[in-house]
Amino acid sequence: MIWSLLKVAIFVVLAALVAWGAGYVVETPGEVRIAFGGQEVSLEPIAFIIVLLLALLAVWVLIRIAGLLVAVLRFLNGDDTAISRHFDRTRERRGFDALAKGMIALAGGEGKEAMAKATKAEKLLDRPELTRLLNAQAAEMAGNTARAEEYYKQLLEDDRTRFVGVRGLMHQRLAEGNTEVALKLAEKAFALKPKHEGVLDTLFMLQSETGDWAGARRTIEAKVKARSLPRDVGARRDAVLSIAEAREAEVMGDVARARIAAHDANRLAPGFVPAAVTAARLKASEGDRKTAEKILRKAWEANPHPDLAAAFAALVPDESPAERQARFKTLLKVQPGHPETRMLAAELALAAEDFPGARRALGDLAETHPTTRTLAIMAAVERGEGAEDTVVRGWLARALGASRGEQWVCGKCRHVHASWTPICENCEAFDTLLWEEPASGSVPEASSAAMLPIIVGAERGVTAPVTPPAAPAEPAGVTDAEQVPADGPDTPPRTA
Repeated sequence: MIWSLLKVAIFVVLAALVAWGAGYVVETPGEVRIAFGGQEVSLEPIAFIIVLLLALLAVWVLIRIAGLLVAVLRFLNGDDTAISRHFDRTRERRGFDALAKGMIALAGGEGKEAMAKATKAEKLLDRPELTRLLNAQAAEMAGNTARAEEYYKQLLEDDRTRFVGVRGLMHQRLAEGNTEVALKLAEKAFALKPKHEGVLDTLFMLQSETGDWAGARRTIEAKVKARSLPRDVGARRDAVLSIAEAREAEVMGDVARARIAAHDANRLAPGFVPAAVTAARLKASEGDRKTAEKILRKAWEANPHPDLAAAFAALVPDESPAERQARFKTLLKVQPGHPETRMLAAELALAAEDFPGARRALGDLAETHPTTRTLAIMAAVERGEGAEDTVVRGWLARALGASRGEQWVCGKCRHVHASWTPICENCEAFDTLLWEEPASGSVPEASSAAMLPIIVGAERGVTAPVTPPAAPAEPAGVTDAEQVPADGPDTPPRTA
Protein backbone atom coordinates (compact mmCIF):
# COMPACT_ATOMS: atom_id res chain seq x y z
CA MET A 1 0.00 0.00 0.00
CA ILE A 2 2.91 2.38 0.78
CA TRP A 3 4.48 1.65 -2.63
CA SER A 4 1.16 2.42 -4.36
CA LEU A 5 0.91 5.76 -2.55
CA LEU A 6 4.53 6.53 -3.51
CA LYS A 7 3.84 5.82 -7.20
CA VAL A 8 0.79 8.08 -7.13
CA ALA A 9 2.83 10.84 -5.52
CA ILE A 10 5.60 10.51 -8.14
CA PHE A 11 3.04 10.65 -10.96
CA VAL A 12 1.43 13.78 -9.53
CA VAL A 13 4.84 15.49 -9.16
CA LEU A 14 5.87 14.61 -12.73
CA ALA A 15 2.54 15.81 -14.14
CA ALA A 16 2.91 19.07 -12.25
CA LEU A 17 6.46 19.56 -13.57
CA VAL A 18 5.40 18.89 -17.17
CA ALA A 19 2.48 21.31 -16.86
CA TRP A 20 4.73 23.95 -15.31
CA GLY A 21 7.39 23.50 -18.03
CA ALA A 22 4.84 23.72 -20.84
CA GLY A 23 3.31 26.85 -19.33
CA TYR A 24 6.72 28.44 -18.87
CA VAL A 25 7.69 27.80 -22.50
CA VAL A 26 4.40 29.14 -23.87
CA GLU A 27 4.46 32.30 -21.72
CA THR A 28 8.14 33.12 -22.41
CA PRO A 29 8.45 35.63 -25.32
CA GLY A 30 10.75 34.87 -28.24
CA GLU A 31 11.40 31.82 -30.37
CA VAL A 32 13.35 28.59 -30.28
CA ARG A 33 16.29 28.36 -32.73
CA ILE A 34 17.81 25.03 -33.69
CA ALA A 35 21.12 25.13 -35.53
CA PHE A 36 22.42 21.87 -37.06
CA GLY A 37 24.80 21.23 -39.98
CA GLY A 38 24.98 24.86 -41.03
CA GLN A 39 21.21 25.15 -41.03
CA GLU A 40 19.16 27.15 -38.56
CA VAL A 41 15.46 26.70 -37.86
CA SER A 42 13.33 29.10 -35.83
CA LEU A 43 10.18 27.74 -34.14
CA GLU A 44 7.43 29.22 -32.04
CA PRO A 45 7.21 27.72 -28.50
CA ILE A 46 3.99 25.84 -29.28
CA ALA A 47 5.43 24.45 -32.51
CA PHE A 48 8.53 23.37 -30.59
CA ILE A 49 6.43 21.43 -28.08
CA ILE A 50 4.55 19.68 -30.92
CA VAL A 51 7.83 18.77 -32.64
CA LEU A 52 9.15 17.41 -29.33
CA LEU A 53 6.08 15.19 -28.84
CA LEU A 54 6.34 13.89 -32.42
CA ALA A 55 10.00 13.13 -31.80
CA LEU A 56 9.10 11.10 -28.70
CA LEU A 57 6.47 9.19 -30.69
CA ALA A 58 9.01 8.49 -33.41
CA VAL A 59 11.46 7.17 -30.82
CA TRP A 60 8.77 4.79 -29.45
CA VAL A 61 8.00 3.54 -32.99
CA LEU A 62 11.71 3.03 -33.67
CA ILE A 63 12.04 0.99 -30.47
CA ARG A 64 9.16 -1.24 -31.53
CA ILE A 65 10.64 -1.67 -35.01
CA ALA A 66 14.02 -2.41 -33.47
CA GLY A 67 12.47 -5.10 -31.32
CA LEU A 68 10.89 -6.69 -34.37
CA LEU A 69 14.18 -6.49 -36.31
CA VAL A 70 16.00 -8.18 -33.41
CA ALA A 71 13.39 -10.98 -33.46
CA VAL A 72 13.85 -11.36 -37.26
CA LEU A 73 17.64 -11.51 -36.91
CA ARG A 74 17.33 -14.18 -34.21
CA PHE A 75 14.99 -16.13 -36.46
CA LEU A 76 17.48 -15.92 -39.36
CA ASN A 77 20.22 -17.00 -36.95
CA GLY A 78 18.38 -20.27 -36.21
CA ASP A 79 15.96 -19.34 -33.39
CA ASP A 80 12.70 -20.70 -34.85
CA THR A 81 10.48 -19.19 -32.14
CA ALA A 82 11.97 -15.70 -31.93
CA ILE A 83 9.29 -13.98 -34.04
CA SER A 84 6.42 -15.92 -32.45
CA ARG A 85 7.67 -15.02 -28.98
CA HIS A 86 7.80 -11.38 -29.95
CA PHE A 87 4.16 -11.37 -31.01
CA ASP A 88 3.14 -13.66 -28.12
CA ARG A 89 4.38 -11.10 -25.62
CA THR A 90 2.20 -8.48 -27.22
CA ARG A 91 -0.71 -10.88 -27.37
CA GLU A 92 -0.24 -11.82 -23.72
CA ARG A 93 -0.19 -8.19 -22.62
CA ARG A 94 -3.46 -7.57 -24.45
CA GLY A 95 -4.94 -10.74 -22.98
CA PHE A 96 -4.08 -9.86 -19.39
CA ASP A 97 -5.38 -6.35 -19.97
CA ALA A 98 -8.73 -7.82 -21.11
CA LEU A 99 -8.69 -10.20 -18.14
CA ALA A 100 -8.15 -7.34 -15.71
CA LYS A 101 -10.94 -5.28 -17.28
CA GLY A 102 -13.23 -8.31 -17.14
CA MET A 103 -12.55 -8.79 -13.43
CA ILE A 104 -13.22 -5.11 -12.78
CA ALA A 105 -16.51 -5.34 -14.69
CA LEU A 106 -17.45 -8.48 -12.74
CA ALA A 107 -16.75 -6.76 -9.42
CA GLY A 108 -18.85 -3.81 -10.60
CA GLY A 109 -21.83 -5.99 -11.45
CA GLU A 110 -21.58 -5.48 -15.23
CA GLY A 111 -22.32 -9.03 -16.40
CA LYS A 112 -22.41 -8.41 -20.17
CA GLU A 113 -19.24 -6.30 -20.15
CA ALA A 114 -17.49 -8.95 -18.07
CA MET A 115 -18.57 -11.66 -20.55
CA ALA A 116 -17.20 -9.65 -23.51
CA LYS A 117 -13.83 -9.07 -21.83
CA ALA A 118 -13.65 -12.68 -20.65
CA THR A 119 -14.25 -13.92 -24.20
CA LYS A 120 -11.50 -11.64 -25.50
CA ALA A 121 -9.10 -12.79 -22.79
CA GLU A 122 -9.88 -16.42 -23.62
CA LYS A 123 -8.93 -15.83 -27.27
CA LEU A 124 -5.70 -14.02 -26.44
CA LEU A 125 -4.47 -16.07 -23.48
CA ASP A 126 -3.64 -19.72 -23.14
CA ARG A 127 -4.57 -19.71 -19.45
CA PRO A 128 -7.83 -21.70 -19.16
CA GLU A 129 -7.62 -21.88 -15.35
CA LEU A 130 -8.12 -18.10 -15.33
CA THR A 131 -10.34 -17.40 -18.32
CA ARG A 132 -12.79 -20.26 -17.69
CA LEU A 133 -13.45 -19.13 -14.17
CA LEU A 134 -14.00 -15.52 -15.28
CA ASN A 135 -16.25 -16.72 -18.12
CA ALA A 136 -18.31 -18.89 -15.77
CA GLN A 137 -18.84 -16.14 -13.21
CA ALA A 138 -19.56 -13.52 -15.87
CA ALA A 139 -22.11 -15.78 -17.57
CA GLU A 140 -23.72 -16.49 -14.22
CA MET A 141 -24.00 -12.79 -13.46
CA ALA A 142 -25.48 -12.13 -16.91
CA GLY A 143 -28.10 -14.83 -16.31
CA ASN A 144 -26.71 -17.31 -18.83
CA THR A 145 -26.71 -20.35 -16.53
CA ALA A 146 -26.24 -22.86 -19.36
CA ARG A 147 -22.99 -21.23 -20.47
CA ALA A 148 -21.85 -20.90 -16.85
CA GLU A 149 -22.48 -24.61 -16.26
CA GLU A 150 -20.50 -25.47 -19.38
CA TYR A 151 -17.48 -23.56 -18.11
CA TYR A 152 -17.81 -25.03 -14.59
CA LYS A 153 -17.73 -28.50 -16.14
CA GLN A 154 -14.58 -27.55 -18.08
CA LEU A 155 -12.98 -26.50 -14.80
CA LEU A 156 -13.41 -30.09 -13.56
CA GLU A 157 -10.83 -31.25 -16.12
CA ASP A 158 -7.93 -29.51 -14.35
CA ASP A 159 -6.76 -30.61 -10.90
CA ARG A 160 -6.01 -26.98 -10.02
CA THR A 161 -9.57 -25.83 -10.73
CA ARG A 162 -11.62 -28.96 -9.97
CA PHE A 163 -12.73 -27.67 -6.55
CA VAL A 164 -13.90 -24.36 -8.06
CA GLY A 165 -15.88 -26.24 -10.70
CA VAL A 166 -17.56 -28.53 -8.17
CA ARG A 167 -18.43 -25.61 -5.93
CA GLY A 168 -19.85 -23.62 -8.82
CA LEU A 169 -22.06 -26.52 -9.92
CA MET A 170 -23.15 -27.03 -6.31
CA HIS A 171 -24.35 -23.42 -6.03
CA GLN A 172 -26.21 -23.78 -9.33
CA ARG A 173 -28.05 -26.88 -8.09
CA LEU A 174 -28.89 -25.06 -4.85
CA ALA A 175 -30.33 -22.14 -6.82
CA GLU A 176 -32.47 -24.61 -8.78
CA GLY A 177 -33.68 -26.29 -5.58
CA ASN A 178 -32.12 -29.64 -6.51
CA THR A 179 -30.88 -30.46 -2.99
CA GLU A 180 -30.19 -34.13 -3.74
CA VAL A 181 -27.56 -33.38 -6.41
CA ALA A 182 -26.31 -30.37 -4.42
CA LEU A 183 -25.67 -32.65 -1.43
CA LYS A 184 -23.58 -35.05 -3.55
CA LEU A 185 -21.58 -32.13 -4.98
CA ALA A 186 -21.07 -30.71 -1.48
CA GLU A 187 -19.71 -34.08 -0.34
CA LYS A 188 -17.33 -34.11 -3.31
CA ALA A 189 -16.19 -30.55 -2.54
CA PHE A 190 -15.67 -31.57 1.09
CA ALA A 191 -13.48 -34.47 -0.04
CA LEU A 192 -11.35 -32.05 -2.09
CA LYS A 193 -11.06 -29.39 0.63
CA PRO A 194 -12.18 -30.72 4.04
CA LYS A 195 -11.36 -27.45 5.84
CA HIS A 196 -13.21 -25.04 3.56
CA GLU A 197 -15.64 -23.16 5.80
CA GLY A 198 -18.20 -22.34 3.11
CA VAL A 199 -18.39 -25.94 1.93
CA LEU A 200 -18.73 -27.21 5.51
CA ASP A 201 -21.60 -24.80 6.18
CA THR A 202 -23.41 -25.79 2.97
CA LEU A 203 -22.87 -29.50 3.57
CA PHE A 204 -24.17 -29.26 7.13
CA MET A 205 -27.22 -27.28 6.02
CA LEU A 206 -28.12 -29.86 3.35
CA GLN A 207 -27.53 -32.82 5.67
CA SER A 208 -29.71 -31.38 8.42
CA GLU A 209 -32.47 -30.47 5.94
CA THR A 210 -32.52 -34.00 4.52
CA GLY A 211 -32.32 -35.68 7.93
CA ASP A 212 -28.86 -37.17 7.44
CA TRP A 213 -28.05 -36.84 11.12
CA ALA A 214 -25.06 -39.19 11.11
CA GLY A 215 -23.50 -37.29 8.20
CA ALA A 216 -24.21 -33.96 9.89
CA ARG A 217 -22.42 -35.19 13.04
CA ARG A 218 -19.33 -35.98 10.96
CA THR A 219 -19.50 -32.52 9.41
CA ILE A 220 -19.71 -30.88 12.85
CA GLU A 221 -16.64 -32.86 13.89
CA ALA A 222 -14.82 -31.61 10.79
CA LYS A 223 -15.85 -28.00 11.55
CA VAL A 224 -14.43 -28.29 15.07
CA LYS A 225 -11.18 -29.77 13.73
CA ALA A 226 -10.96 -26.95 11.16
CA ARG A 227 -11.49 -24.46 14.02
CA SER A 228 -14.39 -22.86 12.21
CA LEU A 229 -16.66 -23.74 15.15
CA PRO A 230 -15.90 -23.41 18.90
CA ARG A 231 -15.58 -26.72 20.69
CA ASP A 232 -18.41 -26.02 23.16
CA VAL A 233 -20.80 -25.02 20.36
CA GLY A 234 -19.75 -28.11 18.43
CA ALA A 235 -20.54 -30.34 21.43
CA ARG A 236 -23.99 -28.77 21.81
CA ARG A 237 -24.81 -29.23 18.11
CA ASP A 238 -23.48 -32.76 18.17
CA ALA A 239 -25.85 -33.47 21.07
CA VAL A 240 -28.79 -32.05 19.11
CA LEU A 241 -27.91 -34.17 16.09
CA SER A 242 -27.44 -37.25 18.27
CA ILE A 243 -30.89 -36.91 19.82
CA ALA A 244 -32.41 -36.40 16.37
CA GLU A 245 -30.65 -39.55 15.19
CA ALA A 246 -31.84 -41.45 18.28
CA ARG A 247 -35.46 -40.46 17.67
CA GLU A 248 -35.28 -41.46 14.03
CA ALA A 249 -33.66 -44.81 14.87
CA GLU A 250 -36.32 -45.48 17.53
CA VAL A 251 -39.11 -44.84 15.01
CA MET A 252 -37.42 -47.20 12.54
CA GLY A 253 -37.16 -49.90 15.21
CA ASP A 254 -33.37 -49.76 15.50
CA VAL A 255 -33.36 -49.57 19.31
CA ALA A 256 -29.66 -50.40 19.67
CA ARG A 257 -28.61 -47.45 17.49
CA ALA A 258 -31.15 -45.22 19.26
CA ARG A 259 -29.65 -46.08 22.67
CA ILE A 260 -26.10 -45.35 21.51
CA ALA A 261 -27.10 -42.00 19.98
CA ALA A 262 -29.16 -41.00 23.04
CA HIS A 263 -26.26 -41.90 25.35
CA ASP A 264 -23.90 -39.76 23.23
CA ALA A 265 -26.33 -36.83 23.35
CA ASN A 266 -26.71 -37.03 27.13
CA ARG A 267 -22.96 -37.39 27.59
CA LEU A 268 -22.25 -34.32 25.46
CA ALA A 269 -24.94 -32.15 27.09
CA PRO A 270 -26.21 -33.56 30.43
CA GLY A 271 -28.46 -30.53 30.98
CA PHE A 272 -30.10 -30.70 27.54
CA VAL A 273 -33.73 -31.60 28.30
CA PRO A 274 -34.67 -33.55 25.11
CA ALA A 275 -31.47 -35.61 25.39
CA ALA A 276 -32.08 -36.45 29.06
CA VAL A 277 -35.72 -37.40 28.43
CA THR A 278 -34.89 -39.70 25.50
CA ALA A 279 -31.88 -41.28 27.19
CA ALA A 280 -33.89 -41.92 30.39
CA ARG A 281 -36.79 -43.44 28.46
CA LEU A 282 -34.49 -45.82 26.58
CA LYS A 283 -32.66 -46.76 29.79
CA ALA A 284 -35.99 -47.52 31.46
CA SER A 285 -36.96 -49.72 28.53
CA GLU A 286 -33.86 -51.79 29.32
CA GLY A 287 -35.09 -52.17 32.89
CA ASP A 288 -32.44 -49.83 34.32
CA ARG A 289 -34.74 -47.45 36.23
CA LYS A 290 -32.04 -46.24 38.64
CA THR A 291 -29.83 -44.95 35.81
CA ALA A 292 -32.85 -43.32 34.19
CA GLU A 293 -33.71 -41.50 37.43
CA LYS A 294 -30.08 -40.40 37.80
CA ILE A 295 -30.09 -38.95 34.27
CA LEU A 296 -33.28 -36.99 34.94
CA ARG A 297 -32.12 -35.70 38.33
CA LYS A 298 -28.85 -34.43 36.82
CA ALA A 299 -30.74 -32.64 34.05
CA TRP A 300 -33.17 -31.18 36.62
CA GLU A 301 -30.21 -29.73 38.56
CA ALA A 302 -29.18 -27.80 35.45
CA ASN A 303 -32.64 -26.92 34.14
CA PRO A 304 -35.92 -27.78 35.93
CA HIS A 305 -38.38 -28.52 33.15
CA PRO A 306 -41.89 -30.03 32.93
CA ASP A 307 -40.73 -32.58 30.35
CA LEU A 308 -38.25 -33.94 32.89
CA ALA A 309 -41.00 -34.23 35.50
CA ALA A 310 -43.24 -36.05 33.01
CA ALA A 311 -40.41 -38.46 32.15
CA PHE A 312 -39.69 -39.02 35.85
CA ALA A 313 -43.35 -39.86 36.45
CA ALA A 314 -43.47 -42.21 33.44
CA LEU A 315 -40.77 -44.39 35.00
CA VAL A 316 -43.44 -45.79 37.40
CA PRO A 317 -46.78 -45.17 35.65
CA ASP A 318 -49.01 -47.23 37.96
CA GLU A 319 -48.05 -45.78 41.36
CA SER A 320 -50.55 -44.10 43.67
CA PRO A 321 -50.53 -40.30 44.24
CA ALA A 322 -48.98 -40.78 47.68
CA GLU A 323 -46.26 -43.08 46.32
CA ARG A 324 -45.53 -40.66 43.51
CA GLN A 325 -45.30 -37.76 45.93
CA ALA A 326 -42.82 -39.71 48.03
CA ARG A 327 -40.69 -40.71 45.02
CA PHE A 328 -40.55 -37.12 43.77
CA LYS A 329 -39.05 -35.82 47.03
CA THR A 330 -35.50 -36.35 45.75
CA LEU A 331 -36.32 -34.25 42.68
CA LEU A 332 -38.09 -31.52 44.66
CA LYS A 333 -35.07 -31.04 46.93
CA VAL A 334 -33.09 -29.80 43.94
CA GLN A 335 -33.64 -26.07 43.37
CA PRO A 336 -36.68 -25.88 45.68
CA GLY A 337 -37.23 -22.18 44.97
CA HIS A 338 -37.41 -22.58 41.20
CA PRO A 339 -40.91 -21.80 39.79
CA GLU A 340 -41.05 -25.16 38.00
CA THR A 341 -40.25 -27.00 41.25
CA ARG A 342 -42.95 -25.09 43.12
CA MET A 343 -45.59 -25.76 40.44
CA LEU A 344 -44.63 -29.45 40.33
CA ALA A 345 -44.93 -29.74 44.14
CA ALA A 346 -48.36 -28.06 44.02
CA GLU A 347 -49.58 -30.44 41.31
CA LEU A 348 -48.36 -33.47 43.24
CA ALA A 349 -50.18 -32.21 46.33
CA LEU A 350 -53.36 -31.72 44.28
CA ALA A 351 -53.15 -35.30 43.06
CA ALA A 352 -52.91 -36.44 46.71
CA GLU A 353 -55.88 -34.19 47.63
CA ASP A 354 -53.63 -32.13 49.91
CA PHE A 355 -55.11 -28.76 48.91
CA PRO A 356 -53.51 -26.71 51.75
CA GLY A 357 -50.18 -28.32 50.84
CA ALA A 358 -50.70 -27.34 47.20
CA ARG A 359 -51.38 -23.74 48.24
CA ARG A 360 -48.23 -23.66 50.41
CA ALA A 361 -46.10 -25.17 47.63
CA LEU A 362 -47.29 -22.65 45.05
CA GLY A 363 -46.89 -19.71 47.44
CA ASP A 364 -47.29 -16.31 45.82
CA LEU A 365 -46.35 -17.53 42.33
CA ALA A 366 -49.86 -16.89 41.00
CA GLU A 367 -49.48 -13.23 41.97
CA THR A 368 -45.80 -12.58 41.19
CA HIS A 369 -45.80 -14.50 37.88
CA PRO A 370 -49.40 -15.20 36.81
CA THR A 371 -49.56 -17.71 33.96
CA THR A 372 -52.29 -19.99 32.70
CA ARG A 373 -50.74 -22.83 34.67
CA THR A 374 -50.27 -21.07 38.03
CA LEU A 375 -53.73 -19.48 37.93
CA ALA A 376 -55.36 -22.78 36.98
CA ILE A 377 -53.59 -24.49 39.90
CA MET A 378 -55.08 -21.85 42.21
CA ALA A 379 -58.51 -22.48 40.69
CA ALA A 380 -58.11 -26.21 41.37
CA VAL A 381 -56.98 -25.49 44.96
CA GLU A 382 -60.00 -23.25 45.60
CA ARG A 383 -62.33 -25.85 44.10
CA GLY A 384 -60.77 -28.59 46.25
CA GLU A 385 -61.13 -26.51 49.42
CA GLY A 386 -64.80 -25.93 48.69
CA ALA A 387 -64.69 -22.27 47.67
CA GLU A 388 -67.63 -20.58 46.00
CA ASP A 389 -68.06 -20.99 42.24
CA THR A 390 -67.57 -17.26 41.81
CA VAL A 391 -64.08 -17.52 43.34
CA VAL A 392 -63.14 -20.43 41.08
CA ARG A 393 -64.51 -18.61 38.04
CA GLY A 394 -62.50 -15.54 38.99
CA TRP A 395 -59.28 -17.51 38.88
CA LEU A 396 -60.36 -19.10 35.58
CA ALA A 397 -61.19 -15.72 34.08
CA ARG A 398 -57.69 -14.51 34.90
CA ALA A 399 -56.20 -17.72 33.52
CA LEU A 400 -57.95 -17.24 30.17
CA GLY A 401 -56.11 -13.98 29.48
CA ALA A 402 -52.79 -14.82 31.14
CA SER A 403 -49.51 -15.78 29.52
CA ARG A 404 -49.13 -19.44 28.60
CA GLY A 405 -45.74 -19.48 30.34
CA GLU A 406 -42.49 -20.83 28.99
CA GLN A 407 -42.60 -22.72 25.71
CA TRP A 408 -40.25 -23.83 22.95
CA VAL A 409 -39.69 -20.64 20.94
CA CYS A 410 -37.47 -20.27 17.86
CA GLY A 411 -34.81 -17.69 18.64
CA LYS A 412 -34.67 -16.69 14.97
CA CYS A 413 -38.28 -16.30 13.80
CA ARG A 414 -40.03 -16.42 17.25
CA HIS A 415 -42.33 -19.24 16.14
CA VAL A 416 -43.81 -21.18 19.10
CA HIS A 417 -43.59 -24.99 18.95
CA ALA A 418 -45.71 -27.55 20.75
CA SER A 419 -42.61 -29.65 21.43
CA TRP A 420 -38.87 -29.51 20.85
CA THR A 421 -37.53 -30.26 17.36
CA PRO A 422 -33.96 -29.96 16.03
CA ILE A 423 -35.16 -27.77 13.14
CA CYS A 424 -37.67 -24.92 13.37
CA GLU A 425 -40.98 -25.82 11.76
CA ASN A 426 -41.34 -22.28 10.41
CA CYS A 427 -37.94 -20.99 9.25
CA GLU A 428 -36.11 -24.37 9.11
CA ALA A 429 -33.19 -23.01 11.16
CA PHE A 430 -31.13 -25.59 13.06
CA ASP A 431 -30.91 -25.66 16.87
CA THR A 432 -32.67 -22.35 17.46
CA LEU A 433 -35.41 -23.48 19.88
CA LEU A 434 -35.22 -21.88 23.33
CA TRP A 435 -37.30 -22.63 26.44
CA GLU A 436 -38.64 -19.18 27.24
CA GLU A 437 -41.81 -17.18 27.59
CA PRO A 438 -42.95 -15.90 24.18
CA ALA A 439 -43.86 -12.29 23.61
CA SER A 440 -47.40 -11.25 24.45
CA GLY A 441 -49.77 -11.88 21.57
CA SER A 442 -47.53 -14.42 19.80
CA VAL A 443 -49.58 -17.34 21.20
CA PRO A 444 -53.39 -17.57 21.02
CA GLU A 445 -55.08 -17.18 24.37
CA ALA A 446 -56.86 -20.17 25.87
CA SER A 447 -60.60 -20.17 25.25
CA SER A 448 -63.18 -20.91 27.92
CA ALA A 449 -64.22 -24.02 26.03
CA ALA A 450 -60.67 -25.31 26.23
CA MET A 451 -59.87 -24.17 29.78
CA LEU A 452 -62.93 -25.20 31.76
CA PRO A 453 -62.79 -28.94 31.01
CA ILE A 454 -59.12 -28.90 32.02
CA ILE A 455 -59.90 -27.38 35.41
CA VAL A 456 -63.21 -28.95 36.33
CA GLY A 457 -62.65 -32.35 34.71
CA ALA A 458 -65.60 -32.24 32.31
CA GLU A 459 -65.65 -33.82 28.89
CA ARG A 460 -64.01 -31.80 26.09
CA GLY A 461 -66.37 -29.50 24.30
CA VAL A 462 -68.19 -28.23 27.42
CA THR A 463 -68.69 -24.47 27.20
CA ALA A 464 -70.10 -23.75 30.66
CA PRO A 465 -68.85 -24.46 34.21
CA VAL A 466 -69.66 -27.90 35.51
CA THR A 467 -69.62 -28.82 39.20
CA PRO A 468 -67.08 -31.66 39.39
CA PRO A 469 -66.87 -34.63 41.71
CA ALA A 470 -64.50 -34.37 44.65
CA ALA A 471 -61.82 -36.75 43.39
CA PRO A 472 -58.79 -34.97 41.86
CA ALA A 473 -56.93 -36.02 38.72
CA GLU A 474 -53.26 -36.62 38.13
CA PRO A 475 -51.05 -33.48 38.25
CA ALA A 476 -50.42 -31.90 34.89
CA GLY A 477 -46.72 -31.59 35.56
CA VAL A 478 -46.30 -35.36 35.72
CA THR A 479 -48.70 -36.57 33.03
CA ASP A 480 -49.00 -35.97 29.32
CA ALA A 481 -50.68 -32.71 28.40
CA GLU A 482 -53.28 -34.39 26.24
CA GLN A 483 -54.36 -37.00 28.81
CA VAL A 484 -57.08 -35.12 30.71
CA PRO A 485 -59.17 -37.25 33.08
CA ALA A 486 -62.90 -36.71 33.05
CA ASP A 487 -63.59 -37.26 36.74
CA GLY A 488 -61.97 -34.81 39.06
CA PRO A 489 -60.47 -31.33 39.42
CA ASP A 490 -57.32 -31.07 37.36
CA THR A 491 -54.59 -28.61 36.77
CA PRO A 492 -53.85 -27.18 33.33
CA PRO A 493 -51.72 -29.10 30.89
CA ARG A 494 -48.08 -28.17 31.03
CA THR A 495 -46.85 -26.13 28.11
CA ALA A 496 -44.25 -27.65 25.87
